[in-house]
Amino acid sequence: MAQLKAISSCSPTSLAFQVPKRESLQFNDKVSCPRKLSSASEFVARTSELHGHAVATISNGGNITKFRKNQVIQAVLQSDREMEISEATKGIGLRGKLNKVVLAYSGGLDTSVIVPWLRENYGCDVVCFTADVGQGVGELEGLEAKAKASGASQLVVKDLKEEFVRDFIFPCLRAGAIYERKYLLGTSMARPVIAKAMVDIAKEVGADAVAHGCTGKGNDQVRFELTFFALNPKLNVVAPWREWDITGREDAIEYAKKHNVPVPVTKKSIYSRDRNLWHLSHEGDILEDPANEPKKDMYMLTVDPEEAPDKPEYIEIGIESGLPVSVNGKVLSPASLLTELNEIGGKHGIGRIDMVENRLVGMKSHGVYETPGGTILFEAVQGLESLTIDRESMQLKDSLALKYAELVYAGRWFDPLRESMDAFMEKITETTTGSVTLKLYKGSVSVASRKSPYSLYRQDISSFESSQIYDQADAAGFIRLYGLPMRVRSMLKQGM
Repeated sequence: MAQLKAISSCSPTSLAFQVPKRESLQFNDKVSCPRKLSSASEFVARTSELHGHAVATISNGGNITKFRKNQVIQAVLQSDREMEISEATKGIGLRGKLNKVVLAYSGGLDTSVIVPWLRENYGCDVVCFTADVGQGVGELEGLEAKAKASGASQLVVKDLKEEFVRDFIFPCLRAGAIYERKYLLGTSMARPVIAKAMVDIAKEVGADAVAHGCTGKGNDQVRFELTFFALNPKLNVVAPWREWDITGREDAIEYAKKHNVPVPVTKKSIYSRDRNLWHLSHEGDILEDPANEPKKDMYMLTVDPEEAPDKPEYIEIGIESGLPVSVNGKVLSPASLLTELNEIGGKHGIGRIDMVENRLVGMKSHGVYETPGGTILFEAVQGLESLTIDRESMQLKDSLALKYAELVYAGRWFDPLRESMDAFMEKITETTTGSVTLKLYKGSVSVASRKSPYSLYRQDISSFESSQIYDQADAAGFIRLYGLPMRVRSMLKQGM
């Protein structure tokens, strides 16, 4: 390693203190060097006085030498990426040193390439993590072999389906959270449950960092990282798409070949898709132009409504305190219930949504969503709420639902505001118990009947027949008082 040159005087501008892009440090102390520093260890000792996690960097020709507490880290500048790391720095990555990283892993080209990239650039052990949120058995086959062939030390797979539906989907359903009038938040709800599991795995395996394969243009990078921040702010976060030089599929394939990583041989879809137990999203290809109608062969969960059965199907959804518990009288776990409704709704072509949405990062995007079971459940819950929630409460609930959806879409699942709003939603729907019968027919779902022991609907009051509780003559005085401001304004205009 190159020797440090003697420094006779220095200032905050003559020393560069660097940390990875994901971190931010502020130094309020002035740096004063009244004498020469005789060694690297003395230099480190002086810089550590500023901040416990400071990293001092001195440029020496084409190399950068980093000092982090008692560690000495040598990295190569961008222009010298091809320079081989010396024997003295073996195990140290081109961008620094991390001990162990938990990577959100799908087994596709991008995440397969990320594994060797992490090892090369951070000199770390890579633990791949795959969450089963209902994306399908085919997505999970052969993952361990792929991960280890890419250089990972192990693959951890967790079945999160029940937790996903119970603790993330159902609260959004109860809240009536819909983003921009249409989107039922399928991807938005899945990311925090996956990120939460990654934090747990990082603790179990002793990792000091987590990584994801989200691009710098999307919403998911925010959803992952806000969850990391909320649950373990000490974890380092690595987002390769914001750091590396790979710009597309061809670059990734070339990188894989160079590092002897087996490239997945599965045929690449022309669409960018995200699937879980709640929905399937489609983006890209012809959908990038919102003037284009989606092709019929694009859909995977739902049949074309035109080709759906000619006879309607009726189903009954049992609901307790705003949450679904049964289908046609059969009590099911949250994930099992949603799975069954996906199948029923899919064969009737229910749950297709085509929309242009505003991404969190500022751009608009055009996407198509298939949410068969979710669409049925929203109709059922809101149908029952029409019986059990009074006007003022419903208006407030609906207004809060907009903010609730916005928070979830923006990745703020563990925000105190969402948690507080969830407490309100739980309270306001505690009497939303009963059953709703729905009619499914050629892409449509409608309420056929609803009933609840806590119904605020009274036939003896609402009937057009005479009633002892409601005297129609009382309406005259009510209308005069209710319309008084309008009468006064009119009198003023007419000079009365």
